[in-house]
Amino acid sequence: MALGKDYATQECSIARALEVVGERWTLLVIRDALYGVRRYNDFLVHLGIPRAVLAARLQTLTAEGILDKRRYQESPPRDEYVITDRGIALWPTLRSLGLWGREHFGEAPLRIFQHSVCGTELGTYGECPTCATAVPVEDVVMVPGPGLDPDPADPISRILLKPKRLLEPIEQPAAADPV
Repeated sequence: MALGKDYATQECSIARALEVVGERWTLLVIRDALYGVRRYNDFLVHLGIPRAVLAARLQTLTAEGILDKRRYQESPPRDEYVITDRGIALWPTLRSLGLWGREHFGEAPLRIFQHSVCGTELGTYGECPTCATAVPVEDVVMVPGPGLDPDPADPISRILLKPKRLLEPIEQPAAADPV
């Protein structure tokens, strides 16, 4: 029997969520959007994703209100994809999945997430142990961890070698960005 392509028979909120974010590349696109990646070519280069797959994922995430497509240049027309509040709400899920992966696959931390106010590494649930508060995404600073390649090949990974706040746009010299 062939494996179905949707979860139509499942009466479950997890199944409904997987209809939107359950495809192979989707959570990585959302992760990069949280990291501040906004431009098509930057997603393409950083993820190593096929163009057609990226275009389809961006279209779906935009249609679902997880990303917002915004024009940043008129001639030639170029758009960027900005994460919305609906997308930001996926941060705890991505954080938990990353911690699960690190714990169960024995990886050294690639990135460490800290509270911008005090510099303390976030707890398991995104809280600041020092300040005893839940830390909003815009107050999270991402710093390179000991498992991160110190000399990555792609320019986005090189930019992400420096500490930066989540959601803060990646800035790099303008290049020919398709789509």
